[in-house]
Amino acid sequence: MRDFFMGESSPGMIDWTTMPTYNTIMSLAAGAGLVALVMFARDLMRHRAEDPISTDGWALTFGALGTILTVTGLHMSLTWPLAAGGFAFDNIIFGETSLGFGVLMSALAILLWRRGERITDAPVPMREVARTARPLSVFIAGLGLALLGIMVAGIVHQLFAAPPQEPVSGVFAPWPLVEAAFMSLLFGLIGVGAVLAPFAIRSFTQIRPGASSASSASSASSASTITVPTVARVVGVLWLVTGIVFVLFGALNFYTHIGLVVNTM
Repeated sequence: MRDFFMGESSPGMIDWTTMPTYNTIMSLAAGAGLVALVMFARDLMRHRAEDPISTDGWALTFGALGTILTVTGLHMSLTWPLAAGGFAFDNIIFGETSLGFGVLMSALAILLWRRGERITDAPVPMREVARTARPLSVFIAGLGLALLGIMVAGIVHQLFAAPPQEPVSGVFAPWPLVEAAFMSLLFGLIGVGAVLAPFAIRSFTQIRPGASSASSASSASSASTITVPTVARVVGVLWLVTGIVFVLFGALNFYTHIGLVVNTM
C-alpha cells in the first residue's frame, strides 16, 4: 500500500534538468477545452434575447486554454524535451496534438472577441458559428485520424505505462497494457469525435429556427427550440466524457508526477 501512494525510490534514476515535463498542465487544459466546447455549444443552442450568451466570457475561456496548449505544444513539438529520458514518442503524442487543439481554440477565442455581437444577433447563433468553422473541417478530421493513429500505436507498442517509481499509476507497471489501453481508449474516443465533428458542423449549418418570428428578439428566443442533430449529440457525449476524464487524470498527475520526480531525482 505504501508503494501505491509513494512509489518506489530510485535516487538519480532520471536527470530532470535535461527533461522538462509539463504534460500535466497540458492534460488539464485539453480536458477543460473539450468540456468547454460542449458547454459553449449548449449555450449557443439555448441563446435567447432575454438570456444572451456571454461571448466575452467564452473568448476568455478559449483564449486562456488555447494559449496554454499552443505555447506548451509548440515548445514540445520543436524541442522534443522528453526525448532525453527515452520518451521521444511522447513529444509527438502530447506536443503536436496539443498544438493543433490550442491553435483551434485560440482561433475560436479571436472569433468570439471580434465577432461576438454578430453571432448573438444572428437568427440562429449556432448556425453562424458553424458556417464560420466549416472550412476547418478537414483539419479537425485530420486531427481525429491522428488521434486514432495514436490509439493504435499506444496499444501495439504498449505506450503510456508508468514506471514503478511513479505513485498510483506505477502500481500497474508489471502490466503495461492496462495503462496503455486506458490512455489509448481516451485518445481514440476523442479522435472519433473529431472525425465526426465535420458532419456535426455541417448539420448545424442546415438547422432552422423551430418557429418563424417577426422580430429579432423572438427569433433569438426561437433558437432555443432547435433540435440538436444526432451526430452532434454523439460528438458532445464523446468530448464531454473524455474531457472530464482528462481533467481528473491531469489533476491526479500533479501528484503522481511530483512523486516520480522526488523518487528519481
